[in-house]
Amino acid sequence: MSKCEQCIVRQFSSLKAFNKDELIKIANCKTSYTIKKGEPLFEEGEMVNGVFCVKDGVCKMTKLSDNGKDQIVKLAKPGELLGQRSMISEEAANLSAIALEDMEVCFIPKSEIMQFFNENNKFSMNMMKAICGDLKEADDHMVNMAQKTVKQRLAETLIYLENFHGINEDKSLKIQLSRDELAGMIGTATESCIRLLSDFKKNNLIEIQGKKIILLDKIQLKKIS
Repeated sequence: MSKCEQCIVRQFSSLKAFNKDELIKIANCKTSYTIKKGEPLFEEGEMVNGVFCVKDGVCKMTKLSDNGKDQIVKLAKPGELLGQRSMISEEAANLSAIALEDMEVCFIPKSEIMQFFNENNKFSMNMMKAICGDLKEADDHMVNMAQKTVKQRLAETLIYLENFHGINEDKSLKIQLSRDELAGMIGTATESCIRLLSDFKKNNLIEIQGKKIILLDKIQLKKIS
């Protein structure tokens, strides 16, 4: 069993509030999982009786729209806690969490988390700040969807993918989204997304190699966004 007190990713989440004894207690009750690419951690409408800590890998947080298409609300990376909002509100999950690559996650049961939530003020405050941050992101995303064109949203999303999730040695975006997933992230039809990517390529803003995307002119992309 991996030791929570030696886990680096805990420093990026609400778990950083715990002392060594609390981390040992967490380590004794958590369950570690490997989630394969394409598999769900949990699905929209499911009761999440605890929280998932992302140790390695990235997942997409999606919401099923009225037309049956998955809208990507955000991408969750190592260090993030998932399921905390529905656990505290005691409501079913509002989003699905689907692995974009093979992931290592730890699940901490609700009974343990809520005990710490009630006893450790710093932890409960950290968790509430994280939830407030998610709500702010949702507000910003909603305004972007309403006020920005699809072209602006695509440029902004490409910059976001490089800034927050990094690049490979060949300078391609580390997170390789399918065209369908990218379209779901900017809220448009797949055909429109493919057409815009082709326009960006013609204007030497990006390079496309199969699924790989390389940003060639971030300054111009920022101007567009």
